[in-house]
Amino acid sequence: MDSIISTVQAVDKRGSLSGLNLFGGFISTSNFGVSFLKLKEQKDRKPFMSIQQVQGVLYQKLAGIKEAGIFILMPPTVQGFGNTSGFDVIIQDRTGGSIDKLNQVTNAFSAALMKRKEIAFASSFYYTGNPQYQLEVDNAKAKQLHVSVSDILGTMQVYYGSSYASDFTRFGKYYRVIVEADIPYRKDPSTLDGIFVKSTLGQMIPLNTLVQLKRVYGPETVNRTNLFNSVDINGTVNAGFSSGDAIRVIREVAATDLPRGYSYEWSGISREESASGSQTQLIFILSVVFVYFLLAAQYESYILPLAVLFSIPTGLLGVFVFINLTGIENNIYVQVGIIMLIGLLAKNSILIVQYAVQRRRSGMELVAAALEASRLRLRPILMTSFAFIVGLLPLMWATGGSALGNRSIGTGAVGGMLLGVLLGVFIIPVLFVIFQALQEKMSGKPKPIREKYELRSE
Repeated sequence: MDSIISTVQAVDKRGSLSGLNLFGGFISTSNFGVSFLKLKEQKDRKPFMSIQQVQGVLYQKLAGIKEAGIFILMPPTVQGFGNTSGFDVIIQDRTGGSIDKLNQVTNAFSAALMKRKEIAFASSFYYTGNPQYQLEVDNAKAKQLHVSVSDILGTMQVYYGSSYASDFTRFGKYYRVIVEADIPYRKDPSTLDGIFVKSTLGQMIPLNTLVQLKRVYGPETVNRTNLFNSVDINGTVNAGFSSGDAIRVIREVAATDLPRGYSYEWSGISREESASGSQTQLIFILSVVFVYFLLAAQYESYILPLAVLFSIPTGLLGVFVFINLTGIENNIYVQVGIIMLIGLLAKNSILIVQYAVQRRRSGMELVAAALEASRLRLRPILMTSFAFIVGLLPLMWATGGSALGNRSIGTGAVGGMLLGVLLGVFIIPVLFVIFQALQEKMSGKPKPIREKYELRSE
């Protein structure tokens, strides 16, 4: 079942929303909140069928709330790679500058990304204006009163931050003892008046004589990547564009808009996709090379297998036509379907080329052999291909949480096989005639099969 992640960031200083910071390391925070919305079945969502439509409606409904910044994101397609779907990129400050400067650079970089048509949304979710108290210890006075700084900080930790004391078991249950001041005695800075710290001489010293709380603003957490201060940017792409387009756009914007001394690193599934980008091309090349050498060994020719390989692009054309018509991006599921189609389309071509080679070696004319093979192999090609297409139709109509992956591989495979078969039955005979003629010009016409049998009998 589909779901949506809704994260809320309070921006009004008068109040805050307690909850979980999904983008700051899953920490408890005072000005973030997260809710997970479980959607109904797709058939019950009318008139908003897709999760993208639901997301757009929620944005419209919540846009009028000025006291908070509300972001609606989808969970990641592959669990374990980031917290949300889309792309993840980390901006690093290699100059050792201030957090405010890093935040300004990050916001400017996000704004530059939003100007590109490929990017639908990009934000850092990083806020440096959180209200905080800075603890200032009077070291000189603490030394005069024989109070160590570690005792001061330890006392503050126990009263305001809690401290684990011990465990005990009673009535068959396990209990944990946490020491902490009650809420009325730690709710505001004035509660320091009632807290004392023990000196090395055994005297109880009022804590407010040694420390002061200064109201400041800053980030709740400071993240570091490769030992540098860093900020995460999350975003999604517009319809009709893939995550590969987002990676390309980020690289282009980083080259032009990112100041000197600042760099970027990939995170989450974007890191894996960026690292495996060249591997995908290598896999496609190896698939084609494997088919080529297999056919070269079968036909005992380095030219005739090209008749099979040059028919494969007809199926690839069908893949991209169908996914563009249905609004599906070129994702990993489509790429897996393409690799599968290379073998299936090559099999259809082999059925025609193999039989045409046999007819040609039996003494039949070149064009006549191609036409005869096309006529006799048309029925098995259509039967197997359409059986494959009908079997994949349920994937094109899939619903639920995994619908995107099922539709991607189903639509790509159906489109590639359908167009590959319809065009292939006309193109494959022509390719056979062309490359068989080239083969015969180089090695001569094949001897009839009966002559070979006569030589063997002698």
